[in-house]
Amino acid sequence: MEKQVIQLKTLTDLASLINSSFDQAEIRKRAIEATTRVLNAEAASLLLLDEASGELYFDVATGEKGGRVKQIRLKKGVGIAGWVAEHGAPLIIDDAQSDPRFFKTADKFSGFVTRNIICVPLKSKERIIGVLEGINKKDGRFDKSDLELTETLANYIAVAIENARLYSELKETFYTTAETLTETIELRDPCTGGHTKRVKNYSMIIGRYLRLSKGELENLELAAILHDIGKIGIRDDILLKKGKLSEEEMLKMKMHSIYGAELLHGIKQLKEILPVIRHHHERYDGAGYPDGLKGEEISLMARILSVADSFDAMTTPRPYKKRLSTEAALIQLKQCAGTQFDPDVVEAFLQAFTDGTVSL
Repeated sequence: MEKQVIQLKTLTDLASLINSSFDQAEIRKRAIEATTRVLNAEAASLLLLDEASGELYFDVATGEKGGRVKQIRLKKGVGIAGWVAEHGAPLIIDDAQSDPRFFKTADKFSGFVTRNIICVPLKSKERIIGVLEGINKKDGRFDKSDLELTETLANYIAVAIENARLYSELKETFYTTAETLTETIELRDPCTGGHTKRVKNYSMIIGRYLRLSKGELENLELAAILHDIGKIGIRDDILLKKGKLSEEEMLKMKMHSIYGAELLHGIKQLKEILPVIRHHHERYDGAGYPDGLKGEEISLMARILSVADSFDAMTTPRPYKKRLSTEAALIQLKQCAGTQFDPDVVEAFLQAFTDGTVSL
């Protein structure tokens, strides 16, 4: 009974992780660790199918020698895993060394000795996308109950992979739609053509230099794409004016950061980037707009966007001003570090230029 309780808890925990996370590497790692544990096996591995080459590669492998097999790739039909991938049917092998399908090179390469194997296919929409295998049951041989459990785990992993694929496609569609929308806004003002893409590229470079996490970089990218979305609410006679804006017109232009945050307010997935869009014109010394925030009251992503946005504005020609050279713009950023801009963000951007990371 205790064994069944442990198995149930393991499956429940894994299902919860799949439903709450899109971190595929972590999900697969945890799933293979769970497979090793509930099967009471010495090792387990997940092999995924490389669609380009048609070969299986070790994505995750547990056990003492697990790290050594990562370089091995198997063609369909080669080895126990290759046979399962080719035929789409599970196998329980009681004596691996005497089975003609067993790929002995893996043992030679890793120094592991395989006694018995349980191996099941991973299927997504009737396609074989990989295999899951448990190796060397510690208390005897793999049986039918182990097979049912391994197939359940394989189904969980396949669902997680499919969910990630769908999420990736949905995210890509969303990003493409957002970029198309901002490009449409830029068409109103030919002088700002390409501004969004350049600001996005500069922001991402700075974000990487500041070691933002993967999730933070994704949010930064989206914020950079949408940072000027509020200009959709600015009249053409102000947005497209060739000369200097009057004080009243400037006040209306400054509303675009507020309009942008308000426009996107109802989209739950954008909740984290709303402050970035609203505050990308705040200044480090508190003299910016719309809320007069200063220092770390301004989110780091907004501080990054401020530098990227200002650099692009300085280095692109506008009807009311000449463009600065790259060198002059960088000097301007350095001079304004600590007043208009976060010094750490400026330093990261300057370092990127020194390293040759930025291409104009």
